[in-house]
Amino acid sequence: MHLIKLLEAIEEINVNRDSTMIDIHITGIAVDSRKVEKGNLFIAISGYETDGHKYIEDAVKRGAVAVIGEHQTINTTVPLFIVKNSREALGKISSMFYNYPSKKHKVIGITGTNGKTTTSYLLKHILEAAGKSCSLIGTVSYIINGEVYKPTNTTPDALQIQTLLSKSEDEFFIMEISSHALKQSRIEGIGLDYGIFTNLSHDHLDYHETMEQYFEDKSIMFNHLKEDGKAIINEICPWGKRLAKKLHIPIRTLGSQSFEVHNEDNKKDGYHGCILKDIQLQGKVNFTLCMNGENYKIFYPFPGLHNIYNAAIAFLTAVEMGIEPMVVIKALASFRGAPGRFEIIHHPSGAIFVVDYAHTKDAFEHCLNSAKQQGAKRITHIFGFRGARDSSKRVDMVKTSAKHCDAVLLTLDDLNGVSENEISEELVNLNLYHCRGKGKVQLDRTLAIQQAWETAEEGDWVFITGKGLEEYDREFTLPARSDKEVILLLKENDKTEEKII
Repeated sequence: MHLIKLLEAIEEINVNRDSTMIDIHITGIAVDSRKVEKGNLFIAISGYETDGHKYIEDAVKRGAVAVIGEHQTINTTVPLFIVKNSREALGKISSMFYNYPSKKHKVIGITGTNGKTTTSYLLKHILEAAGKSCSLIGTVSYIINGEVYKPTNTTPDALQIQTLLSKSEDEFFIMEISSHALKQSRIEGIGLDYGIFTNLSHDHLDYHETMEQYFEDKSIMFNHLKEDGKAIINEICPWGKRLAKKLHIPIRTLGSQSFEVHNEDNKKDGYHGCILKDIQLQGKVNFTLCMNGENYKIFYPFPGLHNIYNAAIAFLTAVEMGIEPMVVIKALASFRGAPGRFEIIHHPSGAIFVVDYAHTKDAFEHCLNSAKQQGAKRITHIFGFRGARDSSKRVDMVKTSAKHCDAVLLTLDDLNGVSENEISEELVNLNLYHCRGKGKVQLDRTLAIQQAWETAEEGDWVFITGKGLEEYDREFTLPARSDKEVILLLKENDKTEEKII
């Protein structure tokens, strides 16, 4: 595409030097100078760890024929264009370069503190059960045209998203959209058909600073709905209710009581979503959704109120897409879960081990309560904290775990540049002051899991949370790379011992 055409995507732009080459042909776009190819447009991004403006000269040497950046003082031999925000420019230009690929899909964006991954896999499962093809990008993996790719981020950068949207031939395209991605303009240039809000609770305040700012940053997603796009909001969460009142677009809500009309768009169609009622959490989980005057009883294979919320919001979204309710109900009953999200592994004794990504106080509450509702005799919780991340939530997380559990094992998560000694000291203090005498510190994560495995008895529930399927960032004693691998290794060793006996 010609550069002069691409520049039309940007509203405010200044040419920093006389350019007679503005009508040159652009072969591709790059934000990493190491990936520049001949004929590329290089867009310099001011990152949080490094500044792309430092690599403009390298990009030009590698073949970049034009540069977009934010600094007026840049000196380069190729045409240079100055914008206020390189991230926004990247999204808009990438979208135009790939011929606005979000237009060829039904695009579903999912945001919220918890439940994004499970809800995305639920919707993919429902859509495929209805005979639809579906791509997905999120924390666990990117799935495009049936091919699975290892993710770079929950929400990749704008260039990668537009590339994946262009590559996908699937009818539907589901995206987990993180608050970081929204604040960093990674979904700029994308139009959403459906925007789903799952919930909001204390998290990432090292980045967003306050809950109010976190809420505002999450709300950005709904500025990217297509002209006929709809918001799907869990209004049972108080922040969801605030969001529904804030937006002036068509809204569908999941509620626990009668509907509240929030804007003129909802008044026009007289339909506002569905009501969740008659929840059964003990034993075989089931609940009822009231929608358009009809009651739908749903049986769901995963315990816990949080899992019911995810299933209900997926039901509402799928029916809004035009999928028959009975098809959705059948699909929910056959769902086998999202990788690393409330993933259950059975211990030979009859104990239940759960690998989950839970890393907030609210997520802990839901997970641990689900075990109580299923009649757990004893609950053990293994978790840690990531270095250089939101430390303000840690005390509440430990207090919540100690409140609901019989045993708490504090261990290492990713260090993220923080020393092991510093994390160790904090874990010792958290255990001393907030674990109610129920806690221990075992820095080796694999040995913490092994300790729980070797002492597990029938009726026990053991939760290993915080990482899901993520790989460890260091080697531990047992030869495994993730929490699930540790459990499977221990389980396999048990089988081997049984054979010997």
